[in-house]
Amino acid sequence: MTPPPPGPRRGALRSIVSIASLALLPPAGATPATLSAAIAAFTGGVAPTEGGMRLEVPELVENGNSVPLRVSVDSPMTEAAHVRRIAVFNEKNPQPQVAVFRLGPRSGVARVGTRMRMADSQRIVAVAELSDGSFRQHAVDVIVTLAACIETEGGG
Repeated sequence: MTPPPPGPRRGALRSIVSIASLALLPPAGATPATLSAAIAAFTGGVAPTEGGMRLEVPELVENGNSVPLRVSVDSPMTEAAHVRRIAVFNEKNPQPQVAVFRLGPRSGVARVGTRMRMADSQRIVAVAELSDGSFRQHAVDVIVTLAACIETEGGG
């Protein structure tokens, strides 16, 4: 005697298990190519120039759980000449665009700050869009060190 074919509940259960297992997979790792693609998407393909802005982030980070960063752009912040947007990107985040800040002439100064998580050493890039349609960028390579307490096999 042959067993009966699997019922609809068994098929549904297999589908649920398949979907759940996909959710548990780690996200695909970012690469320098995905970083470049994210910057190109932000700038509309316009190549940013170096200079005229500053990304302040520690180059050596002991704990990547909360890394402070500040971005400032040289701009008079007038109606005729101001910073429209500042974006922060990182190299190894599954989503390379970390944050986008929108500014205007009433902002007074082109300076923003935030904190971000970093699990590994990587390149951080800040890109600013100016009111004339040009873009500037500044990049910093950040080293994330191991935590002070590392568990060993001997428990010590």
